[in-house]
Amino acid sequence: MSRTLIELLGDGLPAEALVTDPDVTASYAHDMASFCDAGTPAVVVLPRTVEQVQHVMRTATALRVPVVPQGARTGLSGAANASDGCVVLSLVKMDRILEINPVDRIAVVEPGVINATLSRAVNELGLYYPPDPSSWEMCTIGGNIGTASGGLCCVKYGVTAEYVLGLDVVLADGRLLSTGRRTAKGVAGYDLTRLFVGSEGSLGVVVGATLALKPQPPQQIVLAAEFASAAAACDAVCKIMEGGHTPSLLELMDRTTVKAVNDMAHMGLPETTEALLLAAFDTPDPAKDLAAVGALCEAAGATQVVPAEDAAESELLLQARRLSLTALEAVKGTTMIDDVCVPRSALGAMLEGVERIADKYSLTIGVCCHAGDGNTHPTVCFDAQDADEGRRARESFDEIMALGLELGGTITGEHGVGVLKKEWLARELGPVGVDVQRAVKATFDPLGLLNPGKLF
Repeated sequence: MSRTLIELLGDGLPAEALVTDPDVTASYAHDMASFCDAGTPAVVVLPRTVEQVQHVMRTATALRVPVVPQGARTGLSGAANASDGCVVLSLVKMDRILEINPVDRIAVVEPGVINATLSRAVNELGLYYPPDPSSWEMCTIGGNIGTASGGLCCVKYGVTAEYVLGLDVVLADGRLLSTGRRTAKGVAGYDLTRLFVGSEGSLGVVVGATLALKPQPPQQIVLAAEFASAAAACDAVCKIMEGGHTPSLLELMDRTTVKAVNDMAHMGLPETTEALLLAAFDTPDPAKDLAAVGALCEAAGATQVVPAEDAAESELLLQARRLSLTALEAVKGTTMIDDVCVPRSALGAMLEGVERIADKYSLTIGVCCHAGDGNTHPTVCFDAQDADEGRRARESFDEIMALGLELGGTITGEHGVGVLKKEWLARELGPVGVDVQRAVKATFDPLGLLNPGKLF
């Protein structure tokens, strides 16, 4: 008699690592994205060691069972959604910080480490891990690597991919691959590390990461500038970047987003503004930098420019920005959150286009964005119980992605493709690009077991 999947998994796993209760496994079926199909997993596995992950992959390969790697499931593209009969491989229990090295300026971590936990740990040693997604208090480093996530500081410090020096990856057949390096420099062989970053668990399971750190900068101070139009705020962004300034943060919230944050958190943000621009500097003399940027904002038409008085007031403004997506979700109960990224010079056209789309479909669409990167987050607010409104939400979402491509942008700046944007990835890459990417997938995962149905 052939043995079952659960029995074979149990040969190399402790009982507590296997979850088969359907009421519990159902909670692991999807991430936070709307309009993304999710299947029913056969089992959820919560490994604590690399060897346990290898056992899962060997078993899955032997039985030809799909495996869906997961982090904290805070993703917004359906990349962590289960497929029917799959093994959900949740890596949240692999949550150790193995090393922090101030001399080499690296940290070695397991994939389940929470972003904020790592950030605070390195801060204690005078170091800094810059990538800081808005979900940083919940999201894991492994998930950040899988989706190549960004954050508020990208305009100065860059995104997750720029901080991943090396990876330990369990391949589909259970072999352990180590990529990259611990050194500050290194160009030996193909850059497989960068290939895995953003691959959404479709090429292998990340079980360890060597991350670059920076010296901890001074506390940043924030400036808030109000504008009578989104176009004027975007013009200010262009002037700031053209002027050679390097803010540690340059974020924009439109009037819909500002109102939503006020309604939810009563933060007293100026609801009379059409766009609120937040600029920050973590330089030795931030007052000088903020004064220069404030003057550029006024020249672009800012109606009011107010520097924060201290770090505490700065943090309050940043908290308002971090609450944006949660606040927009409260407007109607459900959201579709886009992350189209366009050239900075096209940011104004992008926001104007989103406003036209909102009017066309009679929907509330709030926009917050990492303005310094041109990375916009148009957020479609709708009632999921209203079928017609749901249809209009999906159509507007697609039009926003089409607009981004027309403006020379990309369909995703940091959330990934997952299930939500599969059709649009093909449009962006073109047929040759898709063929090459599928060939890469086939090399690492010839049986197509790793996170099937995602990306392509």
